[in-house]
Amino acid sequence: MSESGGSIDADIVKRLANEIKELCDTGLQVGLVIGGGNILRGAQKASEGLDRVTGDQMGMLATVINALALQDALEYLGQPVRVMSALKINQVCEDYIRRRAVRHLEKGRVVVFAAGTGNPFFTTDSAASLRAIEINADLMIKATKVKGVYSADPHKVADAVFYPQLTYDEALDQRLNVMDTTALVLCRDNNVPMRVMDIFDQGAIMRLMQGEDVGTLIERGTD
Repeated sequence: MSESGGSIDADIVKRLANEIKELCDTGLQVGLVIGGGNILRGAQKASEGLDRVTGDQMGMLATVINALALQDALEYLGQPVRVMSALKINQVCEDYIRRRAVRHLEKGRVVVFAAGTGNPFFTTDSAASLRAIEINADLMIKATKVKGVYSADPHKVADAVFYPQLTYDEALDQRLNVMDTTALVLCRDNNVPMRVMDIFDQGAIMRLMQGEDVGTLIERGTD
């Protein structure tokens, strides 16, 4: 969200697009799951009296708007990209089909997964975990506003403890609010490692891909 009040900050979109393009230039295959909270949050609207299913559907459409904005920024840089929606909106983007998404990635295209899972009551976090599993991702990155996972919100608690590494069970047992429970369990049960990192730390994603220990690593513990 733009600090001037607009729903989309063009400068942030351009910066993210540049960082994504740099990743692709190294040969990495990149899939992105886009949220829509800068435009509308379905759960919040439901708390204000709107029907929850309707609110979530509105939120899913908001993610499509963000996905199209990122697609445009990437195409401007010459990066091939496809937006795939869990809702059928054929006039503006492709339907999500797993095999087609994998084929796009194999051809060097960024795939932007929009509209969550296509179902109400499921968060964008759950959609991200599901898509990571479906495309056999080597790593899932949770882009957030803080350095990684803390014992409490570091913006509110001065002595919050930073965790450089956790198991999924530890994150669940301690209720660290990394992601919603469904998303964490999906990653744990399917052995998908996750990095939680600050998306506003410019260049951090590339440093991570180059081997730097960025953010918090969450993995399934030894059984």
